[in-house]
Amino acid sequence: MDASGKPCRQEAKALAAASCATDMYAQTHQSIIHWYTKNGRHDLPWRLTNDPYKIYLSEVMLQQTQVKTVLERFYYPFLERFPTLESLGSAPLDDVLKMWEGLGYYTRAKNLHRSAQQSQGTLPSTVEALIKLPGIGVNTAHAVAAFAFHQPVPVMEANVKRILCRLHRLEEPTPKSLWSYAEELLDRENSYDYNQAMMDIGSIVCLPKKPLCSSCPLEAICEGREEPELYPLKKKRIIPTREEEVVIYSYDDRIALRQREKRFLHGLWGFYAPEERPCGAEYLAEVVQQYTHFKLKCHIYHYPETMPEQEHYFSLEMIDTLAISKVDEKIIKVLLQLGNKLS
Repeated sequence: MDASGKPCRQEAKALAAASCATDMYAQTHQSIIHWYTKNGRHDLPWRLTNDPYKIYLSEVMLQQTQVKTVLERFYYPFLERFPTLESLGSAPLDDVLKMWEGLGYYTRAKNLHRSAQQSQGTLPSTVEALIKLPGIGVNTAHAVAAFAFHQPVPVMEANVKRILCRLHRLEEPTPKSLWSYAEELLDRENSYDYNQAMMDIGSIVCLPKKPLCSSCPLEAICEGREEPELYPLKKKRIIPTREEEVVIYSYDDRIALRQREKRFLHGLWGFYAPEERPCGAEYLAEVVQQYTHFKLKCHIYHYPETMPEQEHYFSLEMIDTLAISKVDEKIIKVLLQLGNKLS
């Protein structure tokens, strides 16, 4: 300020610029809420409930999984088996993994189970408290705080990231810069609808390929609208292939399985993959399973045991009650196609 206590010219310009930005975002917020009112996915079940557990469950299931898949196959059966956070926490982990079977990324299920146990039936309501629970990172903590407890915080997921990158022509943004832009754009007065709208705009309008820019409520402030597909920069991924030999040990018309202890597929039941296959093991087939970061190719062998050297043996009917991975399901199908000739 000058000697009279009035803002100096430089400060006045800064205040005017801030006021202009506020007005611009106010108009944008109105456009976003108007768009959401007309076009938003209001019928999603986790948007029709105030139960923090059901909202939290949806956020975990939707990580790396499409909405359609979660709705059609997993969300309702899981809630029927574990209707409350307390019932989830008190259930055996094997039961939780079985209900998660086919959804993949089983660490999510284990962390969900641990969080339910630690929460003792009640989730905390703030980002700072939520992030202390197992498996809840920054993104999930913000989403649960925003949608379950209506906290005025931005959310960050793939669709929102893409919108922010195009708005500011960001090719390779850092997480810090994305959160900064998200905070700046956030509609704090209508944060719940705003955040839901941002995710829907990314899913319906601001598509990875051929975005519908003329239908976007953010078009007026989008710096990348001329060439939106340039942002963010697309990286070419080389997916490696891992190979392993799987041995199906059989005894008395039953098959040996072990519960996995390593980080990959931890806790699930699966076939043995010994460092050296037994001499005389018969080759059966090959199965391939595609994961996010690699492709797994399994060469399947059968070895009938005269004495039960392995610890756990199961019939195919018993295996159906266990939580197993997709690749092990494929191996079971191979056995069924071969007529389960394991004697």
